[in-house]
Amino acid sequence: MADEPSKLPRLTLARQIRDSLVGRIVSGQFRPGERLVETRLAATYGTSQAPVREALRELEVMRLVETQPRRGTFVRPFVQETLRESYVVRAALEETATRLALLAGTMPVEALRTDVAAMRAAAESGDGEASARASVSFHRRIVEAAHNELLKLSWEGLQIEARTSVTMVATEVDLYDIVRDHADLLATIEDGDLETACRHARDHQWHYADLPHDAHGRTRDSAAG
Repeated sequence: MADEPSKLPRLTLARQIRDSLVGRIVSGQFRPGERLVETRLAATYGTSQAPVREALRELEVMRLVETQPRRGTFVRPFVQETLRESYVVRAALEETATRLALLAGTMPVEALRTDVAAMRAAAESGDGEASARASVSFHRRIVEAAHNELLKLSWEGLQIEARTSVTMVATEVDLYDIVRDHADLLATIEDGDLETACRHARDHQWHYADLPHDAHGRTRDSAAG
């Protein structure tokens, strides 16, 4: 196992432990299949087992760990590539949802404005969880506006809430960047240019996938040329 992190303040919250563990799992410090022992983690972070136990429960909801009866809690086979691949699939689904909703005239623009306002308020208060909730709500509204049940089920199957939380913790994304990105996407939707809005919806997710090519599928080197 890699070097232990510095001990957190005695009054640390379970969420701080959770975020620290997310970073260590995503970075590979904790390997797939490795057992996370409550007593050992409590000693590492200088706290009791209670906040560690709560943190591990949240990690299980985020599907980064799994608890096996009578054996303990283990790191799931989580690789950064899995997160990237989910954003590739999500990009395709949300591009299609945007197209369907705009063509049908069902895009809930006012509700999307409300979500962007919530993201702005979250950024001003430094509330990452509220920002994540508003972001998920924004995208879910677009998917639901497509009125395609299979598309919606596929989108939900990507475990959007959990993956959004992981991304925000692992990448330490700036909350104001989230506001700007969604405001820009909303602006293209409001402009009414179908192809531009669909392309923006796709690129919005590809940004988080960190793919080695630009918005047109070309490699970055060839695109630069």
